[in-house]
Amino acid sequence: MSENRYTKEDIIRRAEEEDVEFVRLQFPDIFGVLKNLAITVSQLEKALNNEIGFDGASIDGFGEMAKTDLFLRPDLDTFEIFPWRPQQGKVARLICNVFNADGTPYVADTRMVLKKVVKQAAEMGYVFKVEPECEFFLFHIDDGGMPTTITHEHAGYFDVGPVDFAENVRRDIVLNLEEMGFEVRSSHHEKAPGQHEIDFKYSDALKTADNLLTFKMTVKSIAKRHGLHATFMPKPRSNVDGSGMHVNMSLWDRDGNNVFYDPEDPCKISREARCFMAGILKHIGAITALTNPLINSYKRLVPGFDAPVYATWSAETSFALLRVPAVTGTHTKLELRSPDPTANPYLAFAACLAAGLEGIRQELPLAPSVDINVSALTDEERRALDIERLPKTMCDAVDALEQDPFIIDMMGEPVAKQYIATKRKEWNTYRRQVTEWEIKEYLNRY
Repeated sequence: MSENRYTKEDIIRRAEEEDVEFVRLQFPDIFGVLKNLAITVSQLEKALNNEIGFDGASIDGFGEMAKTDLFLRPDLDTFEIFPWRPQQGKVARLICNVFNADGTPYVADTRMVLKKVVKQAAEMGYVFKVEPECEFFLFHIDDGGMPTTITHEHAGYFDVGPVDFAENVRRDIVLNLEEMGFEVRSSHHEKAPGQHEIDFKYSDALKTADNLLTFKMTVKSIAKRHGLHATFMPKPRSNVDGSGMHVNMSLWDRDGNNVFYDPEDPCKISREARCFMAGILKHIGAITALTNPLINSYKRLVPGFDAPVYATWSAETSFALLRVPAVTGTHTKLELRSPDPTANPYLAFAACLAAGLEGIRQELPLAPSVDINVSALTDEERRALDIERLPKTMCDAVDALEQDPFIIDMMGEPVAKQYIATKRKEWNTYRRQVTEWEIKEYLNRY
């Protein structure tokens, strides 16, 4: 997307021509949950002049840092009309950055965090491009309109109808995404019953992060129209594969060349790509607190399923945390397989990019590739290979984040402090719960 795709006049004119009645001014909280303030089209010019304010004290993660009124500054290039809303009196949206009343960027605006790291990459001559593979479940809704974890289908990986009950739902989602400018590459049924994946083409990191918020909103909205609930919860059901969000990454130079490609290398990847991976592996504990932000995230990162458990890289096996896919030239990329779709994409992408850039700047050495299923090794064999495990719980990941000054500096200390405090509170609340499993396992026995 170009820097000046739309002007204020373009947006006002298009809103009038398309009969737009409402505009949603959207922004993420620090955990990547989409928020929005709806205005009528009569207030659009005021919004485009950055004059729409709000009280941020009740926004999750904003409260302790919101000392004054906050203001929304729309990114003009994010103007889109929702195709699933009424054709008369349409609804559009603008994704916004959050600013203080004095015109300075608001410290808890994670979109600005990503912008800052993207700017650092640009100063080094790089453009960071990202392509996510986002999985989700479709479940039934009960008679009271509340979501369940029930699905009546038993389809598996790449199955088709009539076994796959949701072909038409995915088709409807894809058509709506394409109408909003997405280039959807593919869609398919995933491994678990009721689980699906839709992939869209890579773009620069900021646009991809914006697209992910739009993607999740679209999936949920279209699923609801079909009488279903879409969830991006990483592990909504036991004993089946969870939902991940593999993140494919590449660096490009100002001339449009893929910096990660080297035809002379045995794996067809460059020195920069190897250093980039080394940077991510150096900070993977702290990064995991951002890419896998929920207690439930760590029910997915366990042996026995497809999700990675150990911090390794490979061009040969799909079990590695960082995989080098068998594509070359302009398609060369690195695939980080641990993230899940509940991550705040702005923080997750910023952390990966910042760590990778540090790897390049410091020319960090990359450990040897591990081309076997590490989960099949004994603990002694893994120690001999110096293979580290990813954090086992959200608490472990938050500990790693708290002990990583580089990632904390990337986030900004106020955001990091609030993020850590909220996750600690969440963990302590969880620790006090008595689960149904514990009752079944222990009540009668003891």
